[in-house]
Amino acid sequence: MALVTTKAIVLKSMRWGEADRILTFFSLRFGKVRGIARGARRMKSRFGGMLEPFSSVNLTLFDKRNDGLASVSQVDSLESFSSLRESLDRIWAASRMVALVDGATADRDPSPPMFHTLLEGLRLLVRTDDPGLLTLIFQIHILGQSGFQPQIERCASCGRNFGEQSSWFSPSAGGRLCGSCDRGSWDYCLPMSQGSTAFLRQARQIPFELAMRLKARGQVRKEVEAIVETYASAVVGKRLPAKEPLAAESAPAPYGLVQKDGMEGNGAIHGHGDHSA
Repeated sequence: MALVTTKAIVLKSMRWGEADRILTFFSLRFGKVRGIARGARRMKSRFGGMLEPFSSVNLTLFDKRNDGLASVSQVDSLESFSSLRESLDRIWAASRMVALVDGATADRDPSPPMFHTLLEGLRLLVRTDDPGLLTLIFQIHILGQSGFQPQIERCASCGRNFGEQSSWFSPSAGGRLCGSCDRGSWDYCLPMSQGSTAFLRQARQIPFELAMRLKARGQVRKEVEAIVETYASAVVGKRLPAKEPLAAESAPAPYGLVQKDGMEGNGAIHGHGDHSA
């Protein structure tokens, strides 16, 4: 058992027993780690409010190599991001950010670029006037950094290079389909125009800290939101936090997926892989 220290961001927290909490962190040195904070729910806990989701902390753990659950020894607050909890739009956006990082990463697999993207995402979220657009661009970057970058330059099925034309996006294939593969597919697909392709290409090429210089409006934004949100949910294997959870639960086809024969439904991706274009 070793005592280790790292910068970390709290992804989620759950009650355990009468006074403890089990927490999931995404850390700079170790990637995603889980730990138990003994007595964290007591009134006079030494952890105070430092273990709230989205918080950036300096974390000290007793790391048990043969146990998936470490013991939280000490926490020092770096950035609480408490203002995010004062807005429903920002709560939704931050929740979606941490849920994607949690779902797209394996335990103990460090990724400093992903850590810095998440931290910068939360910082930008405090001051942006468009949480939805920021979250959209954040998801595009995280999907790329985790090895799930959607394929948009070549057909995700046969590898054929694309010209500049509208097409369909297949969440299960992880990218666009050419005309031949599209016609032969019974997969759930979403329309993808030239404008949506161009936006997705720009969003993943621009440094994330400059992401809000991009703008997306009208049909292009609707298409890219549907594509990225559906694909991100497919990658993690479950629906990510929705703005309107009650409405989303009752919707017949989440995120507007359309099956090739006209039926509505939802697809899924099983397993991990690199769909980089």
